[in-house]
Amino acid sequence: MIDELYSARILKLAANLPHSGRLADPQGTGERVAKLCGSKAIVDVSLDADGRIAAFAQDVKACALGQAAAGVLGESVIGASLEEIADARDAMIAMLKAGGEGPDGRFAGLRALKLVADYPARHASTMVAIEATLDAVRQALARKGPDTRTSLAGAA
Repeated sequence: MIDELYSARILKLAANLPHSGRLADPQGTGERVAKLCGSKAIVDVSLDADGRIAAFAQDVKACALGQAAAGVLGESVIGASLEEIADARDAMIAMLKAGGEGPDGRFAGLRALKLVADYPARHASTMVAIEATLDAVRQALARKGPDTRTSLAGAA
């Protein structure tokens, strides 16, 4: 089963990390660390006038599963709203912990990590990039002012 977990698809996603690095002047930054294994993601974002991600960069130091999740995120995150990212996070949690199908829409690629559900010690690593992205977007929205704060309430 461990061979299935580290499939060619997972390893390919892990090796290709879109938007790797940091933004020079982000509107928001999020950082998450998985305490059990030390996997870490730092995410920088800038938002457009509608509060959607216009620029994204990620510095991820994680196992292959965390890197794979970050790879899918990096492929799909430009143009995403806080609500879309929060929905994907919630669907990931349901997939890992409660037998859910996983995210759909722009983040459906995260379903490739469905087998991680059988390895609870790997859940946190798989989630660091998406959680850091949520933190970064929330920070950016808070800095943009009261016009966008209503978006914060629905995706907390």
